[in-house]
Amino acid sequence: MMFYVQLFYEFFKVGLFAIGGGLATYPFLHELGPRTGWFTVEELADMLAVSESTPGPLGVNMASYVGFSTGGVPGAVIATLGLVTPSIIIILIIARVLRAFRENRLVDAAFSGLRPASTGMIAAAGIGVVELALLNPELWRQTGRLADLFQWKAILLAAALLVLTRWVKWTKKLHPVIFIAASAAVGIAFSFAGA
Repeated sequence: MMFYVQLFYEFFKVGLFAIGGGLATYPFLHELGPRTGWFTVEELADMLAVSESTPGPLGVNMASYVGFSTGGVPGAVIATLGLVTPSIIIILIIARVLRAFRENRLVDAAFSGLRPASTGMIAAAGIGVVELALLNPELWRQTGRLADLFQWKAILLAAALLVLTRWVKWTKKLHPVIFIAASAAVGIAFSFAGA
């Protein structure tokens, strides 16, 4: 029972401070895994990949995934409720008082201040995802070889996807699901090949 309270509390904090949407939850989750021992950085990368490729908001998908992997179906429900509860509370409060403060300069300034903070959090999450997906700093620290810093297979796959989605005329019109499925197939093939 205490575990579920902690799960709700941790995701409540993530939902309270991750302003800007799903990717803004990433820095909080990156810190949460090692601190709680619920998941590793590698598992977070897998969660991010699955959450990005499934329908629904990224933050909710991540909360559900973490909750399920740590506490089964009840954990998924509790983590998801923890994540969305702050937003629900804040929206209800704002809806209640927005009419009175709609033209207030201070409220307008506060919302203007939230935009760059949200942008910064999303940019930090993007940098974290790139580091997680394309770099291997631990191996580089162990060997000291610059070539070990980069995950070459992932970089080649990202480059191929960039070329196919931006510059090859006939593939630009394909649905993104095709690229997600192809990337998954390549990843599985790499895994089975031991590459």
